[in-house]
Amino acid sequence: MIFTLTLAVELALSALLVATLIYCVLLERRLKAVRDGQQQMKSTIDSLNASLATAGASLRALQAAAATIGETLDRKLATARSTIDELSLVTASGERIASRMERSVDTKAPGAANPNLPSGSVMDRLRVAR
Repeated sequence: MIFTLTLAVELALSALLVATLIYCVLLERRLKAVRDGQQQMKSTIDSLNASLATAGASLRALQAAAATIGETLDRKLATARSTIDELSLVTASGERIASRMERSVDTKAPGAANPNLPSGSVMDRLRVAR
């Protein structure tokens, strides 16, 4: 009976050792899968970091370009405003001259020539232009 009891204990221990060995093999495979996933995650994170660095550089370049374009537009806008001011002065001056010429024509007799006024054809063109 002692022999059988010892054999039974040894067989039970052997079975437990075999189960432990099988469990260790399964655990090793799972750990390997986790390590592989960790490597893939590391490569994905590295790729994401590189993409973020590129996006940051592109954003800085875009901001610099926008600033340059803004300055150019400001200069052009200032030039346009000064041109508008000049044109409004010229237009006002032309209107004053036309008004004086018209008053001068109205005060003179219809057939009399005024030496201060341009010829009749010029006056006709001014009337048509209005």
